[in-house]
Amino acid sequence: MLLTIAGSSCSGKTTAARACAQLEGLVVHDFDEIGVPSGADTAWRQRSMDVWIERALRYQASGIDVLLTGQSPLGEVLASPSATELDGIAACLLDVDDEVRRHRLEERDPGKWNLDAKRSFIGWARWHRGHAGDPRHRPEVIRTGWAQMRWDRWSGWTSADPRWTVRIIDTTDRAVEQSAADVRQWIMDARSQLACGQLGLAGGWAT
Repeated sequence: MLLTIAGSSCSGKTTAARACAQLEGLVVHDFDEIGVPSGADTAWRQRSMDVWIERALRYQASGIDVLLTGQSPLGEVLASPSATELDGIAACLLDVDDEVRRHRLEERDPGKWNLDAKRSFIGWARWHRGHAGDPRHRPEVIRTGWAQMRWDRWSGWTSADPRWTVRIIDTTDRAVEQSAADVRQWIMDARSQLACGQLGLAGGWAT
């Protein structure tokens, strides 16, 4: 199974995911491990997601789940050419209050981000929130880029579709240990749902 943790910068994705690395039968990876070229754009992110899915399929063959952190929302994961080969997909959005995100950006990289850059991070975070709740929320934001993407797989879905499920974990005012515990619980829930046939994005979800 592929478990994805998405979210705009400084939501705590990497830290929370690393705390789950000791779970049995799970490997943890960060999307950017494959290297981020200068000028990386939406098309690069979409192509790279399919690279990660191919890697997840190799782990899947050995009975190992992959926890992947990055920027890719559920809609991009599902539209990736190889996504239908996975035996299960679960998505999580790690989020944080906008003002807290601004503070974390400055604290992590003092003086690096100007006002426009910070607004971009905040805007991306707000879009993620809308997308997590409803596939009809401004899909044009991601439906550009790599021509191989299969947007038709979910373009007719609504928020009521049981396959469109994103666990939202808000890290605002929560200790790292608390957020990590929330992520571990989400992983265990997804695994349990897959095992008992209740996971909305189990194999065959696109048919």
